[in-house]
Amino acid sequence: MNEPELEVSPDDRPLFRGQRTTPRSGRRWVLLLCAVLVLLAAGYFIWMSRQTAPPAPVASKQPTPSAAAPAEPRVEHPVAAAPAEPLPALGESDATIGAALAQLFGAGVFQQLFVPEALVRHIVVTVDNLPRHQVAARMLPFKSVPGTLHTAGDSAAPMLAADNAARYTPYVRALEAVDSKKLAALYTHYYPLFQQSYVEQGYPTRYFNDRLFEVIDHLLATPDIKGPIALAQPKVLYEYSDPELEQLSAGQKAMLRMGPDNEARVKAKLREIRKALQTP
Repeated sequence: MNEPELEVSPDDRPLFRGQRTTPRSGRRWVLLLCAVLVLLAAGYFIWMSRQTAPPAPVASKQPTPSAAAPAEPRVEHPVAAAPAEPLPALGESDATIGAALAQLFGAGVFQQLFVPEALVRHIVVTVDNLPRHQVAARMLPFKSVPGTLHTAGDSAAPMLAADNAARYTPYVRALEAVDSKKLAALYTHYYPLFQQSYVEQGYPTRYFNDRLFEVIDHLLATPDIKGPIALAQPKVLYEYSDPELEQLSAGQKAMLRMGPDNEARVKAKLREIRKALQTP
């Protein structure tokens, strides 16, 4: 009996608030997704300079003191624009984005860990869904973590085994090896494609740049659990025995499965990446 690496849905559409789907068994890898989160966070001004963003509401005249101005989407973390260069069409961007990721992570790592189809769309949907309770399984841009969930204790009181963390250690090392500044620069260059995909997912007046920072902060808020984590198996899949842990998002549950040491290392890298994204 295994627990999925993420709470997943078989639907290949983004999960919006209030939409429920049936979880699918299957272990999906989330660790390097934290790195790719970074690919998605700094290019608002690129988009503005190229006039590819949805226009903010503009009043036809100056509002009177008693009239409320239209609410504008707010960009929390803008960065300086990169030099404008022609980008591929969103639907034809897999080869370009894949080559850029392969150069950054290494060709072997990219081939081993990434799903090379519909990269931008899958990244955008997965990032947007990480703070939710489920992630659409068919939209994950990464391959599964090898092996099965390791448990300890007996069937009446199972626990998350300490050696389960070893399954994630190679991916943590790969994440730590990525140059955060180069990752931020790569995201900045291709930001218009991510923003276009985000708009197409149903957010015409919101900025993916803001959502990325929200998700990074959400993952950083994953509780630090010291000691064994008790599990329960009410049906086929394992759940966290603690109701508060079971109510965590799909992304935070995945962070806990990495083990406390790996989780701390991933958080440190996320903070480093976040800082790089905020630095012009």
